[in-house]
Amino acid sequence: MEEHTMNPATYSVTLIADQVYSLADGKELLADLYLPQGDGETFPVILWLHGGGWRFGDRRLGPDLSRFLAERGFAMASIDYRLSGDAIFPAQVIDVKTSIRWLRSIASQYHLDPNRIGVWGSSAGGHLAACAALSGSNEFVSDEHAGYESQVQAVVDGYGPTDFSRMDEDRSGQGLEGRDAESAAVAGTVPTGDATSFESMLIGCAVSTSPREVQLANPMNYVRAGSPPFLILHGQSDLLVPWQQSQLLYEALHAKQNEVTLMLIERLGHGFFNNSDLDRVDTGRVMTLRSLEGRITETVDPDGSGTRFGFSLVEEFFRAHLLAR
Repeated sequence: MEEHTMNPATYSVTLIADQVYSLADGKELLADLYLPQGDGETFPVILWLHGGGWRFGDRRLGPDLSRFLAERGFAMASIDYRLSGDAIFPAQVIDVKTSIRWLRSIASQYHLDPNRIGVWGSSAGGHLAACAALSGSNEFVSDEHAGYESQVQAVVDGYGPTDFSRMDEDRSGQGLEGRDAESAAVAGTVPTGDATSFESMLIGCAVSTSPREVQLANPMNYVRAGSPPFLILHGQSDLLVPWQQSQLLYEALHAKQNEVTLMLIERLGHGFFNNSDLDRVDTGRVMTLRSLEGRITETVDPDGSGTRFGFSLVEEFFRAHLLAR
């Protein structure tokens, strides 16, 4: 990422809760809006997608979105999407893309900039963010909010699964247990290939025997040249989603000469985006890989002391791609 001066302005924030953005399958899907208050200003929008193995969680699972990043001048939206107990893939991605069109449809009402929308996801939400951002405008569509586009301008993917068929192979069994609600909900899962795994329940069949469904749920399947910039963050002590999953997505984006940054953080386990004190954690070694215009740069910070990490990094990324261009 390019270096940009952080905007010191702090805004007061208004919460507009329980907004209906979709009636998929006749059920109301809700969104919360966290809106910075400015005198006639129009704000870029970041859509937060919660984790929970596509099986648990709701729009309130995550960090304090008033602080991260509404008070810093970004309108924040957090949505409920259909969980796997209600509908299998691709319903969840359809919901995400519907919500992006909904945000554009209400942009003038809430002083949102419809041309500057980012998406930020955690775990299952990271997977959905990648699928929604990389898929084409004619993929995973519904007839709700027709006439509005569902593309986004920047993506932060926090430890999202990528290739379900590789997860058991990549999982080492060594790491740190996440101490957040998301990790507690999905802890102690069976192997991914099993018919009762969270990934199998998402696609509606056993990962081990369903290569076509696994491919359709793989965000790498939709990578193309001209994809939006990605920031991918993963803890190397993650017990639930192996860090190699993020490396796979990074390599696929690089292969198509897209802008992508991957940060691998030694001492972080799963679910770290749910920790509102993330900026203070001891990261340990941080490896950063960045691909820009097909060229890779690699840096290693042995103890993390020289690396900007956490919510400040997320803000810097979105500021570079939603505000500075």
